[in-house]
Amino acid sequence: MSELLKNIDARTRLAGTNKLEILLFTLGQNSRTGRRETFGINVFKVREVMRRPEITAAPEMQASVEGMVSLRGALVPVVDLARYAGLDTESPRDLMIVTEYNGHIQGFLVEAVDTILRIDWSQMRVPPEMLTANMGGLVTAVTELADHRLVMMLDVEKVLSETTHIDDEYLFKNIQPVRAQGATVFFADDSSVARNQIQRTLDAMQVPYVAAVNGRQAWEELDRVASYAIAHGRSVRESLALVLTDVEMPEMDGYILTRKIKSDPRFAGVPVIMHSSLSGMTNQHLGRSVGVDEYVAKFEPQRLAETLARILTKGRERAAA
Repeated sequence: MSELLKNIDARTRLAGTNKLEILLFTLGQNSRTGRRETFGINVFKVREVMRRPEITAAPEMQASVEGMVSLRGALVPVVDLARYAGLDTESPRDLMIVTEYNGHIQGFLVEAVDTILRIDWSQMRVPPEMLTANMGGLVTAVTELADHRLVMMLDVEKVLSETTHIDDEYLFKNIQPVRAQGATVFFADDSSVARNQIQRTLDAMQVPYVAAVNGRQAWEELDRVASYAIAHGRSVRESLALVLTDVEMPEMDGYILTRKIKSDPRFAGVPVIMHSSLSGMTNQHLGRSVGVDEYVAKFEPQRLAETLARILTKGRERAAA
């Protein structure tokens, strides 16, 4: 397993090129359909792949959580992805993919890992509504391989929100309204969980917003907003307070979206905040290199609210000056 991921650090250089590498894996043969579906997870978030360790059962945990394991002195929850996805399979899940999302480390039990696929984000598509419904919103993007297999990218943030405490109500307490009349926030994220957290934060702040599910949709909508503003003799900054973007999104990632915004004079003065579970310094430096104004880690609504309030307040003061 170590050979498969031994060059993972070198792969960080793919960030910002609209490319990614996906670790392909299977969860087992579906007893109802006889198919063995292929899933994917961004290699950038994978720490290691290992044989299934001894798992200690823990009380009062979500049904798909097998228990906890000790990895280098840290207790890590282990999720059986097949059980979580409601997959009817008797295939053993003897491998564990250890992932890290915004400081949260967890293990995912899988049947087998296949290979690492390098792909352009433009080849990743928003999943059809039927697939989204069948998978309970667990899939954020799909792509087709040369052998015609369909690869489904998992919404790991959804898994975490339902098996940990990253989406608890107390995280949104004490978020205060912001007086920013006429200032609309535009945000883009492919994860339904992340979009919900952003919406709850902005609703608590009483700030209007517009959302997109990926970078390409965001850019197309922003282009329309800018064209409309210019046609009516207004600056985009008058109606668009800031853009909040995820990094990993199908069709166009957040780095490319930011670069397009910052290179377009119509968006002069519009701040861009990167909101991502890829919270390492490498990602922050990459964000700065394409013009990101601020970087906020996901699953921290209080910090997100504080950052948004500071920027919105500055924008209001600048407009009044």
